[in-house]
Amino acid sequence: MDYNEHITRDPNVCGGEPVIKGTRVTLRTILASLAEGSAIQEILQDFPTLSEEDVRAAIAFAATSAQDDLPAPGLPNVA
Repeated sequence: MDYNEHITRDPNVCGGEPVIKGTRVTLRTILASLAEGSAIQEILQDFPTLSEEDVRAAIAFAATSAQDDLPAPGLPNVA
């Protein structure tokens, strides 16, 4: 999934936090809801401007960001 079709950053919207395009719903809000155990359908009920693809884009963005932020595994220490 190309999450860039769903996500934008604008310094004039929510302080530049990533949001779903055309909304003020931040990725942080979506991901926090998922982390608390909310199902996608519950998030869609809470934020009717979102689509299921928007929520999945937030997940894809987080997965890519986590991969970029994780340290590379070190080489084994051979003594």
